[in-house]
Order: sequence, then C-alpha cells, then structure tokens
Amino acid sequence: MDGKACLAVLATAAAALGGCAVGPDFKNPSPPPVDRYTREPAPAATASAPVAGGTTQRFAPDSDIPGDWWTLFHSAALNRLVAEALRNNPDFDAAQAALRQADEAVYAAQGRLLPAAEANVAAERQRLDGAIIGEPQYAPTFTVVTASVQVSYAPDVFGGTRRQIEAAAAQAEYQGFALEATYLTLTSELVICAVQEASLREQIAATQEILRLEENELDLVRQQFGVGVVSQAEVLLQQSQLEQTRASLPVLQKQLAQLRNALTALVGRFPSEEVEETFTLAQLTLPQELPVSVPAKLIEQRPDVRQARAALHAASAEIGIATADQLPQFSISAALGKTTTGVDALPGTTVWNLASGVGETVFDAGTLLHRKRAAVAAYERASAQYRSTVLKSLQNVADVLRALQSDADNLAAQEAAARAVYASLLVVRARFHAQTVDFTQVLIAERNWQQARISEVRAASDRYADSAALFQALGGGWWHRSDAVATAK
Repeated sequence: MDGKACLAVLATAAAALGGCAVGPDFKNPSPPPVDRYTREPAPAATASAPVAGGTTQRFAPDSDIPGDWWTLFHSAALNRLVAEALRNNPDFDAAQAALRQADEAVYAAQGRLLPAAEANVAAERQRLDGAIIGEPQYAPTFTVVTASVQVSYAPDVFGGTRRQIEAAAAQAEYQGFALEATYLTLTSELVICAVQEASLREQIAATQEILRLEENELDLVRQQFGVGVVSQAEVLLQQSQLEQTRASLPVLQKQLAQLRNALTALVGRFPSEEVEETFTLAQLTLPQELPVSVPAKLIEQRPDVRQARAALHAASAEIGIATADQLPQFSISAALGKTTTGVDALPGTTVWNLASGVGETVFDAGTLLHRKRAAVAAYERASAQYRSTVLKSLQNVADVLRALQSDADNLAAQEAAARAVYASLLVVRARFHAQTVDFTQVLIAERNWQQARISEVRAASDRYADSAALFQALGGGWWHRSDAVATAK
C-alpha cells in the first residue's frame, strides 16, 4: 500500500467512525404556565395629573418594543449620550471582547472533528564507514534529509468532541446575551441618570424659589419688628427657617455633581471631561404607550433569562462529555515521508506507516464516574438557577408595573397636596398680616409647602425613571436592532 492509499484509508475510517453523541440532547425549558404578572388583571391605563409628567400612560399587552426604546423620551441630548456610550464605554467593549473570545473557542473546538496534519523536516550530518560496503578507503561525509507528513485523527465515535463543540457554542451564546445585557444595562442607566439629573435640577429650582419667598417673608417680618408688630423671637424663627432651607441646597447640589460624574463615566469620559448635555423634566417626554410582553415572550426577550438558558445548555453538554470520557477512545494515524542522502551508494527511500488504536480506562479509582456525577449535579444546579432567573424576571416586571400605577397615583395626590398646601400658606400669611394667627403658623405652612413641592417633583421624576425600568425589565427590544449579536429563537 502506497502513501496515497494510506491517506484514503484514513479519510474513509474517519467518515465511518462518526457515531451518535452520548449524553442528553438539550431541549429548551417550557415557558412559565401563566399569562399575566399579577393576580388580578392590570388596569389598562394609569391616573393623570395636571402637571408636567402627569399624562396618562396606557398599557399595550403583548405589543413589541423598539430596539432604540430610549428615543421614546424624545431627547436629542439623551440620544447623543447613548450613541457615545456605545462607542466608548469600557464595560461594553469588554463584553464585546468576551464574545469574540467565546466565538474563537467554538472554532477551536470544531477543529477537533478533522484530522490534524504535521509536516516535519530534519537534517543531520553523517560519515559513512566504507568497510560496511566493502570499500575501506571510501569514507564520505554527507547530509541526511528526512521530510515527512504525519496525519492523526481521533474519531468522534461516541460524540465527546461534538459535545465539546456544543458546550463551547452554548458558552458563546451565553456571552452573546451577556453583551446584550450590558447593552441594556448601559442604555437604561443613562436614561435613569438623565431623569435623576432632571429631578435634582427641578428640586434645586423649587428650593431656590422657596428661598426667595422666605427671604421676602423675612424682610417683611423685620419691617414689622421695626414698627413693633412682632417680637424679635419671630424674626429669629423666620431667619432660622430660611437658613434651614438654604442648608438643603448644598446636599442637592452635591447629589447633582456626583450624578454628572456618573453620567460622564457611563459615556467613557474622565470626570474632567464632563458631558455638555444637561437635562430637565421639561426636555423629556413621558412615553404614553407602554408595552407589556406576556410571560411566555418575556423569557425569550430577557438577556439574563437567555444567559441562564445558555448556561443550562452548556451544563447539559458537559454531561455528554463526561459520559464519552468513560467509553473507549479511538485513534488513527498515518505518515508518509522520504529520506535522501545525496550519496550514490545510499539512495533515498520512501517510508510510510498506518496505525490505529483503541484505549479504555481500566482503573482510575472512580475519577471518571465522579466527574460524570459532578456534571449531572452541575446541570441540576444550572436548572435551578434558570428557574430562579425566570421567577425573578417575572417579579421584576410585576414590580415595575405596580410602581408605574403607584407613581401615577402618587403624582396626582402630591399635586393635589401641593395645591392645597400652597393655598393654605397664602391664607395663613394673610391672617398673620391681619394679626389673627401667630408667626409659628406661618413657619409650619412654609415648611409644609417646601416638602410638598419637593415631593411633587420627585413623584413626577419617578414616572420617567420607572418607564425606563419597564423597557429594561422587558428586555429592551434587542431583537429589533440590526447590530444585535444574539438571536431571538
């Protein structure tokens, strides 16, 4: 048999020895057997309030989510920051690199299905003893050159290699959804940071407005003290109220500065390179139509659920790998080469070989058995973690839906309270000037007005933030993005 015949036999054997893959064949877990997130059917719409951010929001069951959902807030500044963050954020870059690494691991695993060929060339100097060929005077020095090609192959008889590829592909899928999770987290954090900044700016503006009112009130009380209408104690009380209000400003300004730093870091800049964009609630539009995916679709849309499913798939493949390791291992090898000397008395020769082998572990003190049992336990753990992730994802959506309803109710109540408190403040001031109530009543009314105004601003911003949280909880619409690396299947 010549060398070409050896390689042909090797290729035929490789094709014939591929059998079925041992271990479990992975099947996607069944969707949750529920069709809503709350015990009672959720209301179709939220309450409304006659203030900015108080519009009614309507829930659209089983409607879809745009891939660029943040554009629903209609803020060009926000859109610019999201685009910059996706270009420069290091966490997003790291997630992309992790996916590339996982993809390369799949390609490396796939290479094990094919034969490996190795070419070798060796040269050495030798001296010939002429007495061996009957010519004692003949003693040439020459170079022996040996060139060969060796082909080896481990037939995947029981599917261990295919299970390794399956596990690597599942890990790549995991990293793909990890990238989508990073994408979703990054965009959601940007939107929520923008909303929080807008809220803080509104709170600062409200506090400054209250300060102006209290300063005017202090001037008036001082005038009344000058003419003997009020005592010095009442002047000091108003001054104390003013200073307490003024002391609340640095706290809000510190929070705003720190939030600006966080926003700058999200887009991949240093703190000294603070972003130029600023946000107020008036610059953001509250989305009026809110999608609500059914639970069966949610588990296909949430990146964290798909990550958990991919981890479960990888754990299933590991059982097959451990099972295949317990079975006989086959090998085939062949070599074809030629040796030349450059000496007429020693002509070159062609060499080849073909070998096959089979090996099986006879005794390993239970190592392979326990590895398989460990793989089974790892699968059971991944299965439990998957179920936990599904439960938490449904809980997350339920929590946000409840929050959106409560946010709307709270804003309506806070707006009504703020109107009532302000009206009360005007009445108390008028009565004080008419000297029918003491100044303590004015201080109480001013403090209530300040608290009511700040609470109203916070209630409005909560609606924007929880709207963003809903898009995040529903998966963010990655399946509609042209640059999505994961697949919705």
